[in-house]
Amino acid sequence: MNIRSLTRGDGVVIGAAVVLFIASFLDYFSYGDLNVSAPSAWESLGNAIGVYMVGVAGAALIILSRSQPQSRKVAGLDLGQFGVAATVFTAWNLFWTIIDLGQVDAGAGLVLGLIAALALAAGAIATPLVPALKAPLASAPRPQAVQSPYGGQPQPGQGYGYPGAQQQPYGAQPGQPQPYGAQPQAGQPQPGQPEPQNAQPAPAAGAPAGDFTPFWFAVPVARPLYAEDGSPSPIAELAPGTWYLAVEQRGPGLIAQTQDGRRGVLQDTTGIQRG
Repeated sequence: MNIRSLTRGDGVVIGAAVVLFIASFLDYFSYGDLNVSAPSAWESLGNAIGVYMVGVAGAALIILSRSQPQSRKVAGLDLGQFGVAATVFTAWNLFWTIIDLGQVDAGAGLVLGLIAALALAAGAIATPLVPALKAPLASAPRPQAVQSPYGGQPQPGQGYGYPGAQQQPYGAQPGQPQPYGAQPQAGQPQPGQPEPQNAQPAPAAGAPAGDFTPFWFAVPVARPLYAEDGSPSPIAELAPGTWYLAVEQRGPGLIAQTQDGRRGVLQDTTGIQRG
C-alpha cells in the first residue's frame, strides 16, 4: 500500500480501528464492589468477533478500497460500501448495548469501544464529503535527484511539466532554445558562409517532428501504469525518485518502460520531470 494515496480521513479510520481492537481486550462489564472478575469481549465470541472485529474488518475494507486504482465490487457494491456498513453496525450495536445494561455497569472496554466505533463510523462516512478529510495524509515529495540509467543527470532549471519541461537537443548552441521534437542539424553553415553541397535542407519552422524521441522521466507521485491493450487493471506502479523510459506518445499519454522491461500506458503525465 502506498501511504501517499491515503487521506486524513483514512488516518482517522485506521486510528479508530486500532483503538477498537485494543478495547476488545479490556473489561466489557463492571460489577462495582462485587468480588467478581470482569470479563473482556473475548469471553464471548459473539461480542468479540461479531461486534468488535466486524468494525475492524470494515476499516480494513475501506482502506483497501480507497488505496486501489479501481474499486473492486461484490454483488454490485464496492468493498468500501461494505466497510462503511460494517462500521455503522458496530457503532449501532455498542450504543444499544451500553444503553441497556440492566444491573451491571459498562466496563472500560465497552465505553472505549463505543467511542472508537463512533469515530470509526464518522470517519468512514465523512471522508468523501468533507474537504479537510480528503486532503492527503502525507505530502508528496519532489522526485529525488537520482542518476538516470545511462549515467546522466537532469539538467538544472527543467523543473516539472510535460511537454513544457523541454530538454535542449544535442548539438544546440547554449542560450538558443529549440522547439520540442526538433532534430539537431549537423554541419549547419554559419551566416555568410556557403552551404555545403551535401547538406540536407533544415525542416521548416513550426513543422511537426517526424518521429518521437524517447526520453527518461520521473513522476512526482506514485501513478499506475496500464496495459497497452486498454485493460482497466494497472500492470505496475511508477514510483517517485526512479527514472523510466518514455518510448512512444499515445494521445495525451506516454508508453513507458519500467526498469524490468515491462511496457504500459501512463495516462496521467502532468507534473513529470524529464531527464
